[in-house]
This record gives sequence, C-alpha cells and structure tokens, in this order.
Amino acid sequence: MVPFTTIGAERDPAMAKAMERLGFRFGDKGTHTSRTMMLTELDFLLGALSPSATRDQYRAAVIEENVLGKRSVSNRKLSFQRLSELYGLDPSLPLFRILRHLWEQDPQARPLLALQCSLARDPLLRATAPAILNAKIGQPLGTPDLDAALQQAHSIRLNPSILNKVARNAGSSWTQGGYTAGRSKKVRTQPCVTPGNMAFAAVLGTFQGARGELLLDTPWVGMFGKSRSELYALAHTASMRGWLTYRNLGAVIDLQAAPLLTADERELCL
Repeated sequence: MVPFTTIGAERDPAMAKAMERLGFRFGDKGTHTSRTMMLTELDFLLGALSPSATRDQYRAAVIEENVLGKRSVSNRKLSFQRLSELYGLDPSLPLFRILRHLWEQDPQARPLLALQCSLARDPLLRATAPAILNAKIGQPLGTPDLDAALQQAHSIRLNPSILNKVARNAGSSWTQGGYTAGRSKKVRTQPCVTPGNMAFAAVLGTFQGARGELLLDTPWVGMFGKSRSELYALAHTASMRGWLTYRNLGAVIDLQAAPLLTADERELCL
C-alpha cells in the first residue's frame, strides 16, 4: 500500500499551502493529543443542522444551543474547537463541503468518511496509519503499536505521556472507523467501504494531485484493502450515483472526481 508519508506536502511548503486551502492540515500538532475523532458528536451535530448550515450556525448550535449536551460553556467551546480542527465545519472549505454532501447521500459511509477526513486534517492520526494499515486482518493491535508508529514519525516530537495519550485516542478513532474491534484486546478488522468512501477518497487524491487511474494508487484508496476489481466496482457505483466520472475502457481507466467539485475548487486543485 502507498504510505501516507508520500503525499509529499509535509516536505513541500508550496504543496502544503495549496492543499490547506482545500482543507488539509499539516505540522506536528493535532487534535488527538486530547480527543478521538469524535464520531458520535459529529453525527449528532450534522443530524441537528441543515446541510446548508453556515459555520456560525454550527458554532451557535454547539455553544449557545448546546446540542451536544455538554455540562459547561467551556466544554462546549472546546468541543466546537476540536470538531472544527478535525472537520472544518465550514461549507466554504472544500473538504468539509464534500464530506457534508456525502454524509447525507450515503449514511452507511459515515464512520469511514469521518476517519478519512480526520486523517486528512490531523497529522498525529495520520502518523499512526502504518501500524493499522500494515497489519493483517485478525492481527492483535494495541496502544504500543501506535506509540511505536508515532515515535518513528520524524516530524512528531512529543513527551512520552502525551505520546501515549495520542496513541490511545488514535486507537479509539481507528475503532470508530471500523479498522479494529475489541475492548481490552483489539484486533485488526476490515472496515465497511462504500461508494461514498470511494468518492471521498478520489476527492482527497485529486486534491493532492493524482488524476485518472492513479487515483486508485493513492493512500486514500489503498487504506480500503480492496482488490482492483473491487475498486472498479465501487468507482462504477459512485459514478452511477453522480459522484464520480468512471469509464473502464480496458487498457485505459478514466476516473475523475469532477462531479463533486465546483469550478473554483477545480481551479485550486494541484
């Protein structure tokens, strides 16, 4: 599988700046120092507001209306901040706008959609990916495995106690996304991958500069653990639903995320 470290922006400031305008985040900090990917909170928040909601409306819902049921104003503010870090919560941000659209269109895709977006926006979670994605189905996994992956990430500089907390939070996020199962002893599992997840992966790949059949060779698709024929089937279904353009011409595969992008977003793509 193509590793996430090859997306290149960590080493190319110009590429990072372009991808950040689309919704990615880079650096040596991340939300997983204090939270998981907060799937339950995200699902509740998106379910409470219209798909056309603005960032101000998301903020008001969390802080003023307390739709997440937090006990104090400080907890409400912190929850909004962390959810914003992970997902953007702003329809002017391409990554969130497309996430929000697919969230409504493909409910079965939601756990993995949240994980996909969190990986794009949290460098700390991204650094734990090798420990999970290189493990075989049924293989035992624990916090030490994620801890080791974080230590091997050259851009990550955290003290041991924070490193361990990140590993535990990241482990929970991978479980929420469907990649591990179990309580005290977790094992690697196969997540539910839907056409909506394929469409979002194609968008992420497009944002990092891949085109055509190369979109199937990005880490965003590689993380699915699917065969080529299975990927073609997912892309075909996503195309039938109007999320992708997909044509299998035998020797040539035409795959585009253009149906999900606005004209301005296509201009921003690398």
